[in-house]
Amino acid sequence: MLDVQPATPMALPASFRVDVAERRWTTHRSGVTASLLAAMLDEVGHGVMLISSGLHLLHANHVARQDLDDEAHPLTIRGQSVGARSVIDGQELQRAVVSAGRGLRSVLMLGLGADKVSLAVVPLATDEVDPPVLLCLGSRSVGEPLSLSCFARHHGLSPAERRVLEALCEGLEPRAIAVQFGVGLATVRTQIRSIRRKTEAADITTLVRMVARLPPLVSTLRTTRAM
Repeated sequence: MLDVQPATPMALPASFRVDVAERRWTTHRSGVTASLLAAMLDEVGHGVMLISSGLHLLHANHVARQDLDDEAHPLTIRGQSVGARSVIDGQELQRAVVSAGRGLRSVLMLGLGADKVSLAVVPLATDEVDPPVLLCLGSRSVGEPLSLSCFARHHGLSPAERRVLEALCEGLEPRAIAVQFGVGLATVRTQIRSIRRKTEAADITTLVRMVARLPPLVSTLRTTRAM
């Protein structure tokens, strides 16, 4: 028989003890976790929803509900369930949710033309018999208004430069921007050079990429809705 000696207790590093303490604190605070997580998700500028395998809605953040309130959006909330406005999109969503039940992730493109949106269907690893599925709605624009406003303020952009930046992020060319704002093309080009100088962007592509990578903040001026 193998003689196993009891191990000598090992002193834990201070950083590890702090981490353990923080984990215990989180556990003790579990009574407010759900409300804190819901509040946190409402501050994210991308729509996220938690559903069951039967498409029953468990939770939707503010942006998701706002997006699905738009009749042009391919998805909709009917009662306490998430559905699609077209049969084809509904079938594709159902197949993706079934696949999520097998642990497979997928990205869907739903809708038609300019109203087409992306949707990530993500299985969640839990011990539940019927594990929930996470739906992540793709952004319908490059840069949320509040995020772009903070970006412009941080870099000292003028109101006119901010409007030009917004137009660039919408995919407009300098000539189209000049027509939209009723100014000369030379003025727009001067504003773009100023924006690039202030943000240290090498070119317009880099500038738009910088905006696309901004944290997706949402406006605080919104109405609170119950699920």
